[in-house]
Formats: sequence, C-alpha cells, structure tokens
Amino acid sequence: MNILVCDDDREIVGAIEVYLKNEGYEIFKAYDGIEALDILDREDIHLILMDVMMPRMDGMRATMKIREEKNIPIIMLSAKTEDYDKITGLNVGADDYICKPFNPLELIARVRSQLRRYVNLGSMEKKTGTYQSGGLVVDDESKSVTVDGEQIPVTPIEYGILKYLTQNAGKVFSMEQIYEAVWNETAYNPENTVAVHIRRIREKIEINPKEPRYLKVVWGIGYKIEKIK
Repeated sequence: MNILVCDDDREIVGAIEVYLKNEGYEIFKAYDGIEALDILDREDIHLILMDVMMPRMDGMRATMKIREEKNIPIIMLSAKTEDYDKITGLNVGADDYICKPFNPLELIARVRSQLRRYVNLGSMEKKTGTYQSGGLVVDDESKSVTVDGEQIPVTPIEYGILKYLTQNAGKVFSMEQIYEAVWNETAYNPENTVAVHIRRIREKIEINPKEPRYLKVVWGIGYKIEKIK
C-alpha cells in the first residue's frame, strides 16, 4: 500500500515515514499541497496524511482539489484541537482527523482502519448485491451510487454509510450505531463526525438537502434511509 505524507515539518514527515515503513507501507513525501497534488498525478496512492497549515497550498485547499477527482482516504493532521477545525476538515472531504502531537500507535491504527475500509469498499471486495430506495441505488458490486440513473461521486466513508442505511431502509440507527458499523471501531462522541458526513451525503443525493427525500433524521434517535418502492 502506498501512503502520501504531506506536512511542511520535515521532522514530522520523517518520523511518520519511520512508523509506517516499519508496518510495511511505501511512503511518498510532500511538504505542501502543490507537491502533494503533483505526486498524486504520478503515483498510485492509497491513503493520504495531510497537514492543515502549510505554505503555498494548505491542507484544506489541497483536500478540496483532490476530492474533485479522487475518493481515496484522507486523514488530516493538525496541532489545532477545536471542533471547528475538525468539522472544517471533514466538510472539505477528509475521512478522519488526528491532532498533533499524536501517539504513533493511534496513527498506525487509524491508517490501518482507513486502508481496510478502502479495500473492503473497493473493487477487491467479492460481496455482491444491490440496495435500492426509490431512485437511490447502491450497487455493491460496482461500489457505485446512483440517483435517478445519475452516478453520484462518493468517498469510501460516504459509500459505507449509504450502503449500511440503504440495505436497512426504513430502520432508524443512532449516530453511535452508524459510526461503529461503518468505521468498525468503538464510538466515542461520534456526533460531529457522523453529522458532517450525513450533511455531505445529503448535498450529493438530495435535490433539496433541507427537505430530504431519502436520508432523513428522526429527532432524538438518529438517521434512516426512507423506504421507497
């Protein structure tokens, strides 16, 4: 697996390279967003560790550019710990967020989790099946999402949420249940993370996200995909 590490602090990049190479990953290094985009054009990258604050092009802008074409997992790295910064990172397309300084074991665990999900939700998975609610179709063979015949670009996390809810259309799931099913780890205060991904999904699949037809909230309980024949 190839991992792109992008941070303007060369010592941090070097340390991450050591941690991840010891786990058997191939590491590509960039020191600003422009260098990261250049590497992505040339190399087959499976996951990105992206710093927020960098010269020339910061991590937020680089992530937005990447999401225009690619759905590979992105983990944001930042010294900032405020919820606002985490939510901003998720809003622009990140799949996860780690605050610096980080525990190397936590970093490795999150990298493994994102790569495992990326592979399981990608073409290497052998499970087949189509889940549908009205014009919303989740095709688990091609790992695609369509609405009224139009293919919708989604990230692996967004696909996982849609698949989980659509194959259980009509059932209501709490944020904790959604997080544990899709992220495949114990949920600790998952509200912001799940809510941001739900909002992004609505913006993609709904004609009017404020009056959703498919992905609905059940106040005080959680979310569901409406069961539509």
